[in-house]
Amino acid sequence: QVQLVESGGGLVQAGGSLRLSCTASGIIFRFGTSGWYRQVPGKQREVVAPISASGTTNYGDPVKGRFTISRDNAKNTIYLQMLNLQPADTAVYTCNVIRETSTYFGQGTQVTVSS
Repeated sequence: QVQLVESGGGLVQAGGSLRLSCTASGIIFRFGTSGWYRQVPGKQREVVAPISASGTTNYGDPVKGRFTISRDNAKNTIYLQMLNLQPADTAVYTCNVIRETSTYFGQGTQVTVSS
């Protein structure tokens, strides 16, 4: 059974930073594409940052230069380092992994940025 567990969310003031973690069981991150999404109620889910099996990263325009995705293969965990957070970054952040024809999502962690 595949399980993705996120942690690290919370409340932070504008300009602050957080690091999100997502640990997988039942699936190996480095064998597929994984990444982070975020969603605000009433809006479509937004791609934040994917990382490929080979380690190639990409970023959504709103977070370029502020967020960094990384992967620790030994811990089977991906991270999202978020710097200079802004109120517009407030959302539920969810990790996912794609393996062959299946996509798995975690439950999400809330990030709230106050002005």
